[in-house]
Amino acid sequence: MDATNAIFYIAILIMSIVIHEVSHGFMAEYFGDNTARSAGRLTLNPIRHLDLFGSIILPAFLVITRAGFLFGWAKPVPYNPNNLSDRKWGTIWVAAAGVLSNFLIAIIFGIIIRATSGMSLSPGFYFITSAIVIVNLALGIFNLIPIPPLDGSKILFSFLPESAFSYMLALERYGLILLLVFIIFFAEYLFPVLAFLFHFITGLPL
Repeated sequence: MDATNAIFYIAILIMSIVIHEVSHGFMAEYFGDNTARSAGRLTLNPIRHLDLFGSIILPAFLVITRAGFLFGWAKPVPYNPNNLSDRKWGTIWVAAAGVLSNFLIAIIFGIIIRATSGMSLSPGFYFITSAIVIVNLALGIFNLIPIPPLDGSKILFSFLPESAFSYMLALERYGLILLLVFIIFFAEYLFPVLAFLFHFITGLPL
């Protein structure tokens, strides 16, 4: 991947992560918690959300080293589960909102690709739209993994009985280590899922 393409991918990743995080905040507000709004985080201004390492350094490193996947994160949008009108379902929907926003973006741009596939448009158009679909599918799939602090863990934990609370704490304590192990040894197994969904949405091979 050349420098220009890398810049596009990182820019798309950053904006997709920002939308992901803002979606958490809006869903929390829908359920009665305005913590994110009070903190000034319900904005698409990336400067309010960027994490120096997770949003810039790590994605750039992965691109430069041709790691085969692109990953990153922003500063989590804060919310207080105690303020939610329905703590269980509010927590589930707040966690799911980010994932759903990424899948929705992927579907919208996938439909655009399908609708324009017979037109003589520039390769740059298809590169950018395909990159948007790929990045958002990857973010959505990855965040569904039930390892803290990913959204999938919050959704899973909300359905578990209170007797499993000690296991939840253990997972949260070692979540970052488990996540790094997953990225190093198992992330490649997500590619077939990504390729299938990309083809299903756009009609094109990945």
